[in-house]
Amino acid sequence: MADLSMLDLQNLRHLIGGYDTSHCKMTEYASQAEDPEVKKFFQEAADSAMKNKQDLMKFL
Repeated sequence: MADLSMLDLQNLRHLIGGYDTSHCKMTEYASQAEDPEVKKFFQEAADSAMKNKQDLMKFL
């Protein structure tokens, strides 16, 4: 893999932080949801955000 530039690192930091924030929010929304379908929707969104974050971390 080629070396990452400073701009690449900043962009990764920004994206990883955004996915981390999304994961936290979606997890919290899922914990507060009463409707099982809504709870499932938010939990799947949280899982997706965590997977995306982990995939991006592989570049570091």
